[in-house]
Amino acid sequence: MQQPKVIFFDAVGTLFGVRGSVGQIYGELARQVGVEVEAASLNQAFFQVFQSAPKAVFPGVPAAEIPRYEFDWWQTIAAQSFERVGVLHQFSDFPGFFAKLYAYFATAEPWFVYADVLDSLEYWQGLGIELGILSNFDRRLYSVLAVLDLAQFFTSVTISTEIGFAKPEPQIFAAGLEKHHCSTDRAWHIGDSFVEDYQGAIAAGLTAYWLQREAVVTAPTAIASLSALLPAAPG
Repeated sequence: MQQPKVIFFDAVGTLFGVRGSVGQIYGELARQVGVEVEAASLNQAFFQVFQSAPKAVFPGVPAAEIPRYEFDWWQTIAAQSFERVGVLHQFSDFPGFFAKLYAYFATAEPWFVYADVLDSLEYWQGLGIELGILSNFDRRLYSVLAVLDLAQFFTSVTISTEIGFAKPEPQIFAAGLEKHHCSTDRAWHIGDSFVEDYQGAIAAGLTAYWLQREAVVTAPTAIASLSALLPAAPG
């Protein structure tokens, strides 16, 4: 296998995940303001709303205004999630509640780093391979990477909200490649979404690996962990 010049990674679900579930976290913070909601139902509602929502991309928006657009986009997702489980009307100040919820996801508290991540990043970095992130997250990603002690590994971070294109669109892959002055044949992309990460990267011309954590891996380009791409230990 030819060593790549750069390896790109998805962020959530690839490098780090949510502790418990989104529904649990939303529910715990809602209870702090007197709103009771069942976590599993709220989690299901969140993913239904999230998957049906338009991509968080804001082409033509000045850079200084993007944080406000990101905030409003996520507030709509949260409000619709609570509405779907029938408790939105119970909040006396939903905007105030959401502001705290939004800030909470910029901290280390709701996240955990997968066990295979640090060793894998250290190994590739030690080989002189450049590492980058391609994510459909928002600008809170910079804070999350810092508080999880991951920022040190990455030469570039490319976020959909900042460039106006989201995976699987080829433009976000091209934007990442441009930062590394790298051609597609010398770049890998690793992510947990079959459509956004694997199919998107393949269509853009990169070598792609579909990361299926906690799943039975059958596809030849699917992996169960990042360490599956590392050399086997002697013996």
